[in-house]
Amino acid sequence: MIPFAHRLAHRLLLILLAFPGLFAASPTPAAEPIEADRIVAVVNNEVITRHELNTRLEAALSQLRRQGTPLPSQAQLERQMLERLIMERAQLQYAAETGLKPDDAQLEQAIGRIAANNKMTVAQFRQALQNDGIEFAQFREEIRNEMTMARLREREVDSKLVISDGEIDNYLANQAANGGNEEYQVAHILLRAPESATPEQLQKLRQRGEEALQRAQRGENFAELSATYSDAPDALQGGSLGWRSRDRLPTLYAEAIANLHAGQVSGLLRSSAGFHIVKLLDKRGGDAPASVQQTHARHILVRVNEVQSEADARHKLEIVRERIVNGVDFAEQARLYSQDGSAAKGGDLGWLNPGDTVPEFERAMDALQPGEMSPVVQSPFGMHLIQVIERRERDVSAERQRTIARQALRERKLDDAYQDWLRQLRDRAYVENHLDEQ
Repeated sequence: MIPFAHRLAHRLLLILLAFPGLFAASPTPAAEPIEADRIVAVVNNEVITRHELNTRLEAALSQLRRQGTPLPSQAQLERQMLERLIMERAQLQYAAETGLKPDDAQLEQAIGRIAANNKMTVAQFRQALQNDGIEFAQFREEIRNEMTMARLREREVDSKLVISDGEIDNYLANQAANGGNEEYQVAHILLRAPESATPEQLQKLRQRGEEALQRAQRGENFAELSATYSDAPDALQGGSLGWRSRDRLPTLYAEAIANLHAGQVSGLLRSSAGFHIVKLLDKRGGDAPASVQQTHARHILVRVNEVQSEADARHKLEIVRERIVNGVDFAEQARLYSQDGSAAKGGDLGWLNPGDTVPEFERAMDALQPGEMSPVVQSPFGMHLIQVIERRERDVSAERQRTIARQALRERKLDDAYQDWLRQLRDRAYVENHLDEQ
């Protein structure tokens, strides 16, 4: 069965789909003279220029103004934004080295969804971007980059997390002991430490964390502090993690908020990723549903790898789909062509609960009626044909508790695992920072 991949894997892409101008370049009047460009950083064999940094700064400042967030100092924001550009460049380089790149068809589909979300055709959306001074070609590449980084996280982090039955048993035992279904709205600041940080580097980072903590304790705007200090991907969104139960928070954060009231901040917390500050914004009660809709489905998976491109995998499944439409048995084709462990069972995945599969697979499956087959669907695992056999409503009290437990444990581990992976990727990269050079 395809493991569950947490929706936070798509956080940056979802933000982009909701706010199409967020990562796009701010317009620059054509009549203004352009300052001579210079290199502000080197990442492996590529450079980041002052123009690139200024473009991203303008977009970030525009976003912060729209949100009503007080603006941090120019120097602080420059430092934060350059580090994010470095991290992006390192991820995109690694994705290219390992053959991960969304093809043009997927890119056009994503742009089509963005245009539809804005109630426009693609042509109208393109014209709207041009009217705002945003080059469509640049916008396309930024969308491609966001898609690439989201899939990279799914492949390198989300799909590799393993939750044991023993962990689920312990979780359920703790749940029974603690009781309650409260949810917490939490924001955080992360000051990322290098994996092999020296004592001097850690002390400097700790001092910076103490400075941020003192400002937070004085009641300064936490969203501004996040934009100023945090190295987390959600820094420009105020560091917000949204509403989560304590069990869906990283263990460090769950323990930190245990004795906090709404509006209070934690002390300076230390983890393998670096230093953290957590603020409890609000909390509320909540109850889990008594029953869920289960789907009995089967699929055919063709994996994408160095030997087989996305286009080849899609073409192969389109041929298979045409055969099935013309009367060939789905199970027979699954046994012949599927590259999943379910192939021997004719692609049968059994009864699936919400959250059992990755989001792309679940969305496509949920859109089908019993007996209906999907078009070719892409997920982090490759290309799928999905067929829904039947559906049922079921009280899954014990079974659902274990599913919820598994999802909660994944969410708890994902943030830490992702930050650890980013830190390791950053440490492996050759980076020169020239920002402070005159």
